[in-house]
Amino acid sequence: MGLSVGYLHSFNFIFSLKKVWLFETLLLTLHPKKKILGLYRIKDNRTRLHPGDLQAGHFFYKTGMVNQKPHNIEEQIRLLRDKGMNFSDDEERKAKECFSRISYFRLKYYWRDLLDADTDGDFIEGTTFSDVIRRYDFDHQLRLILFDAIEIIEVALRSKVINHMSQAAGNGLWYLDSSLFENSDYHEDFVYDLKYEFGRSTEPFAKEYIDSHPNWDEESFDGDNPDAWRIIEVATFGTLSKMCKNLKSQLPQRSAIANDFGLYSAKDLTGWLEAISLMRNIVAHHSRLWNRTFGKKVTNPRGLRGKWLNSPLTENQKNRPYGFIVAMLYLCNAVCPGNKIKNKILDLISANQNIPYQRLGFIGNWKDDPIWR
Repeated sequence: MGLSVGYLHSFNFIFSLKKVWLFETLLLTLHPKKKILGLYRIKDNRTRLHPGDLQAGHFFYKTGMVNQKPHNIEEQIRLLRDKGMNFSDDEERKAKECFSRISYFRLKYYWRDLLDADTDGDFIEGTTFSDVIRRYDFDHQLRLILFDAIEIIEVALRSKVINHMSQAAGNGLWYLDSSLFENSDYHEDFVYDLKYEFGRSTEPFAKEYIDSHPNWDEESFDGDNPDAWRIIEVATFGTLSKMCKNLKSQLPQRSAIANDFGLYSAKDLTGWLEAISLMRNIVAHHSRLWNRTFGKKVTNPRGLRGKWLNSPLTENQKNRPYGFIVAMLYLCNAVCPGNKIKNKILDLISANQNIPYQRLGFIGNWKDDPIWR
């Protein structure tokens, strides 16, 4: 009996993986610290293949697998009508324009809570396409405001880390000193990530440094290394967040950085920074905040020097946008007291009273909390 096409594709995939594994092992033997062809840097001779490095033909093919049939814009609108969504003539024209630049699948998650749970996926009576677009526009405006807040926090964090750590060490190469960090493996990863980001930066000062320092070596701690105020300036928020978390807990500089952000606990700050890093990735990739639950939580701080809430965040608020927003607002107020983030959010909500923004975690008498006054 001959082999099916599916089994042949599977065999080819496994054989290709074996070839990639052998090639990767050879590269790692020659350059154990280098990220080559998009492969992850490997430690202890373990191999990990980045999915993006597989060629287009390297996939398991299962015979009989059928995906959904694609629908054109008119069919998409008809599907929504059949489910009970109302369209005026103007709304239908608007829908055609929207679906030409915003995918049906993307908009889908702005109407999920408008479906009647007692039906087979029909909309609540009276639902209009305008209801969906108002939510989408509200979400878009909120993300723009929060990106401004993230910029304030990220720029300030770089400055605080550079100043406190460099002044204490008396030099700009402290980031290479593993004795300042709790976990040496995490520290090693941090340094290589930092150098990788610096090496690929398009900033003129990064390019000029590399061009003028022939001993620059992205693959080791040796050679010429930029001072912290140069290399950390191009570090990603995620890299900075991980570095702060790994600083030794007894370091006075760790507490000093937290105090500059209005928190008495460095652990509270690093927890918030991890959460905000997740928010940053979502906002930077134009992903949805509407009706979203995050994989991380914002914890209630143990001590603060600025205005906060009358009551602790509820469990529901901790992994909703509201918890992330108040944490970001608090940090912005600490490092940039004249910021307009609060006013922009209040103005946005005031202009959209018909939007059920409670789904973001804005519940109860939230406007009475000190941070909003």
